[in-house]
Amino acid sequence: MTGDDKNIKVLFFGDLVGKPGRFAVRDFLLKNKQNYNFIIANVENASHGFGLTEKNYNEISEYGVDCMTSGNHIWDKKEIFNYIDRADKLVRPFNYPENTPGVGSHIFEKENGIKIAVINVLGRVFMSPVESEWTVVRDEIIRLKNITPVVIVDFHAEATAEKICFARFCSELGVSAFLGTHTHVQTADEQIINNMGYITDAGFCGAAESVIGMDYRTSFNRFTTVIPERYDVADGNVVQINAVEVEINSISGHTVAMKRIFLLSDKEKEADNEK
Repeated sequence: MTGDDKNIKVLFFGDLVGKPGRFAVRDFLLKNKQNYNFIIANVENASHGFGLTEKNYNEISEYGVDCMTSGNHIWDKKEIFNYIDRADKLVRPFNYPENTPGVGSHIFEKENGIKIAVINVLGRVFMSPVESEWTVVRDEIIRLKNITPVVIVDFHAEATAEKICFARFCSELGVSAFLGTHTHVQTADEQIINNMGYITDAGFCGAAESVIGMDYRTSFNRFTTVIPERYDVADGNVVQINAVEVEINSISGHTVAMKRIFLLSDKEKEADNEK
């Protein structure tokens, strides 16, 4: 445990985008993993920007990530259907229709006996049609709260108003932390709402010199010609880590402290310093 022995420190990484995002998280955890009790990463863009391969799922597990959340791109690599039902760290959005492969929530038990529930949810504004988060998710949060006081929500959504409104709804149900994802732009509004840690969007991990992790030229061409062109993950020496630290009391389930993380790392300079 860290600090107060009743508190757990959770680290949540915003969307990992391709190899730059995976390796940025790997390098961060090599130095800092021991500072956290539970580590979550959103991985729906981890395999070349779209979806998640089984190889990359295993790779991210080896970094020390305890739980992987996702979003609307989780199905982009079709091999996901071959392994999602045995990927015990992976959570797909809960409000997909019944009988969708995988699980939308999961309870993780740490060595000290503390149980941490994680639920992944998709928004509906400007997104593909899914079940209403206002009804199906409410019942699931109540179910999880009957098992553990620590419940964490990754809300993968586009509209900020929908995120803020749904967050307040979740805070009334006793959720411990509500972390927005999907836009890849970290917001500066981290706060505690009704004892619940909140941020509208955690941001992304990947190439800093990019358009939300993707190659600038491809994005420019799509915007200026309106002709479809395949997105490609950006590369470059400078990578960024966008994450959020949330300290949660394991007895009450309340967030007692939170901190936003935005780090830039120059791989070329670091290599020179190691010579």
